[in-house]
Amino acid sequence: MSEAPALVIKPPPFLAEPALAAVLAALPEARLVGGSVRDAIARVAVADVDLATPRRPEAVVAALRAAGLKASPTGIAHGTVTAISGHRGFEVTTLRRDVATDGRRAVVAYTEDWREDAARRDFTINAMFMTRDGGVFDYFGGVDDLRAGRVRFVGDPATRIAEDFLRILRFFRFWARYGRGAADAAALAAIAAAVPGLARLSAERVWSELKRILAAADPCPAVDLMARLGVLAAVIPEGAAPDRLAALVARGAPADALLRLGALLTGDVTAFAARLKLAHAERERLLALRVAPAPPPEADDATLRRTLAEWPKPVVLDRVWLAGGDRGLLDRIAAMPVPEFPLLGRDLRRAGVAPGPELGRLLADLRAWWLAGGCTGDVHAELARRRRGA
Repeated sequence: MSEAPALVIKPPPFLAEPALAAVLAALPEARLVGGSVRDAIARVAVADVDLATPRRPEAVVAALRAAGLKASPTGIAHGTVTAISGHRGFEVTTLRRDVATDGRRAVVAYTEDWREDAARRDFTINAMFMTRDGGVFDYFGGVDDLRAGRVRFVGDPATRIAEDFLRILRFFRFWARYGRGAADAAALAAIAAAVPGLARLSAERVWSELKRILAAADPCPAVDLMARLGVLAAVIPEGAAPDRLAALVARGAPADALLRLGALLTGDVTAFAARLKLAHAERERLLALRVAPAPPPEADDATLRRTLAEWPKPVVLDRVWLAGGDRGLLDRIAAMPVPEFPLLGRDLRRAGVAPGPELGRLLADLRAWWLAGGCTGDVHAELARRRRGA
């Protein structure tokens, strides 16, 4: 006897999109899994769509190609094939069960049991499957948890965490987005006991999850909980101030993970960036958030022009948000054109200045004169005046 879905919802519109419909037509037994099911039930925007199937990977590839679709063996060792349809990629993974885990990676074996596959997933809200007609298969109470704002591990929390310590940070990511009320006590106890395991994770995985936590609409309850359990000190040992993050969010600042980190991080930016292997652009932006000036609300236009001539406008706006978020000042800066110093070295050479150290000094002096005047002075006229007096 075939199992019946726990819930049937109106099929979300994305299921009818031609690219996905073509993949489901080639793999009629496949079900949506994970985030797309969770978000369809929660009626929020669905980003990526992943599929699960009892077919073995080689059979998935054959079925896709027989349907005229491309199949890329992106994760074939772990049972995952990427179906390419309509210039989009959909990950299709064969149902699996864990054979062995070490806190970072798992050795898996294939199965044809949907519940067995769901049992190896992290949280109940991520362990649901959905058919193309909206039938939801929910083996661990994910629908009720999602509606109640609960984030619970599938089965025993300590066991799930020991399988992959990144699940500690994933708990806070999902709590920041879906959690309401008091957090699950069993989950919190298991997390507190497993904090040392975070040291076994790669820097890239930790930074990826931390960014997602900070990008939530309101990450403050999750960050406060991380601080209470010792997780925040483990992932940001350089020092963090949740109250500064809370103040920034309360001002209505953009939900920008780097800006929020600029408020949260109190310690050495360079050390933090090196330890978590931030991209160069991320590191430079964090450093700029520390050293760039924050014009006061009463700053005149000349001061603002000088600041914008020396620093990128996005950095200046971020610094204003961090300093207090004065709306009038933010509006003035946003509307102000960025001044551009109108002279280059070749302009001085055309005026008769010989290449060499003197040219560089004169260009720097002229820029300083231009900045001191609020970036509005006629630099060409000033250059001519100086050449006449030379």
